[in-house]
Amino acid sequence: MKYCCVLLLAVVSIPGLHAAEKPYLTGKIVDVQQKKTTHILYYQVDTPITKDEPYFEVSVQVKDTIYIGDYSPRHAADTLPEEWNVPQAEVRLRLEKHYMYLMRPSGTELQFVITKRVVAPAQQVSDSPSPKK
Repeated sequence: MKYCCVLLLAVVSIPGLHAAEKPYLTGKIVDVQQKKTTHILYYQVDTPITKDEPYFEVSVQVKDTIYIGDYSPRHAADTLPEEWNVPQAEVRLRLEKHYMYLMRPSGTELQFVITKRVVAPAQQVSDSPSPKK
């Protein structure tokens, strides 16, 4: 009986070993935009009654890829951290297949749904000698 309990405990604990979190990466915020989407609530006669719901679109560059993600706040008055509005602000993030998790300055995470992955444009080097004519 003791061996069955030990065996059962071992079998139950093995799947938990595969659930390790991915490491955090460092990225730069390229763009932050606040947008609105309109949802139709119902129709009154032939007139649609709509509601605007705000969401944020954030572009983050990690190495040579720009990830564009959407975040829908719980309340219309919620905003993103002010530190992210600075151009080229650095942020820690964790990437998964369909989501990116951005680390707030307070240490909590915000979940963004990845909508696009774009190859970052190559940076032009200005120290290269220009051809003489």
